[in-house]
Amino acid sequence: MCTSMHIFQKGIAFLFCAFYLYFPLIEFACACALLSSSPMSFPKQGLFLEKLGICHRYQMWRIALNGIPVMKSSYLIIKDLAFDDIPVRVYWPRTPSTSRRGILYLHGGIGVCGSIFYISVHLCIRFRLVPEYPSHVTIRDCCTAATHFLKNAKAYGVDPNRVLIAGDSSGGTFAAAVSQKLVMRDDLPRLRAQVLLYPFLQAVDFSLPSHQQNHSTPPLVDVDGIMKNAHVPEHVLVKCRKWISADNIPEQFKVRGYTPPVPAPFSKQLYETCKAAFDPTFSPLLAEDCIIRRLPDTFIYTCEYDVIRDDGLLYKKRLEDNGVSVTWFHVKNGYHGILFTLGFGTFESSGLKIKEFCPSGQLITAH
Repeated sequence: MCTSMHIFQKGIAFLFCAFYLYFPLIEFACACALLSSSPMSFPKQGLFLEKLGICHRYQMWRIALNGIPVMKSSYLIIKDLAFDDIPVRVYWPRTPSTSRRGILYLHGGIGVCGSIFYISVHLCIRFRLVPEYPSHVTIRDCCTAATHFLKNAKAYGVDPNRVLIAGDSSGGTFAAAVSQKLVMRDDLPRLRAQVLLYPFLQAVDFSLPSHQQNHSTPPLVDVDGIMKNAHVPEHVLVKCRKWISADNIPEQFKVRGYTPPVPAPFSKQLYETCKAAFDPTFSPLLAEDCIIRRLPDTFIYTCEYDVIRDDGLLYKKRLEDNGVSVTWFHVKNGYHGILFTLGFGTFESSGLKIKEFCPSGQLITAH
């Protein structure tokens, strides 16, 4: 059995490299090769195995990501707990304190993969995943755990007024959505800040400059089918045009190519399939101004070679227009999933910039 598993793993590794180590040459090709040989490149391998009838594509993703070793430290106390029935893993320094900062971190993985074992740093929430559970269940799990922590922060040596929420990729979506829900709760301490790392923030316009420029850049690919925006009805377009438009993207981000799209005929069938995506829970950019203006200080991290780069740029403008303080950091040679490469020297400046915004202290990571 063990030998068979090793053969299977080696076969997958071979398919992995053969399938993914070739793509258009761009200035960060070496870094992309590293990323494409990492668990971030499993989506297509998972689809390949699903078509062979071996396993569901999401099982492949989860096996890969859950296989990342747990990071341990002699400086930390690590415990598995439950916050109102939501499984969590808590990490905190061994040195006693009652006034540390706290970070609630929500992982990426488009809501279908990731766990408390994946990129864990200091408190991890095992929220339920799509497709077994609807996306609103994921948000509810995150809100439940966040609420519990804010109410009981002192028990973990954290000042409840010094807690921020953060997330990467779809975790950035969840972080933004949870922030919007928590600011309406007058019974909770106010979040000190939110940190959004290359977040997905809207499902209205898939023809923005970053979509046109980067739709074939790994690891997020295969968006050609939705770039025509045929899923969006007129009333949604009218409401969102002032918030989501290429006109709100600085010209410097159009120089690599942008052609104003020709409007596609509306498809009622596509709309019925996608209409849930227009809820601010899934598309935080669509929240009303009365919510946006109450949001905490925000750090937004975008990458040039990222198909959803412009979501971050649009949210930055939306927040600033509503008086929210925004710190923005753009990685000119960066790509989606760049945090997977932290520790390889070249991208240490990215980590340092994030650290400047959220100094060391109690770090709470939600998975």
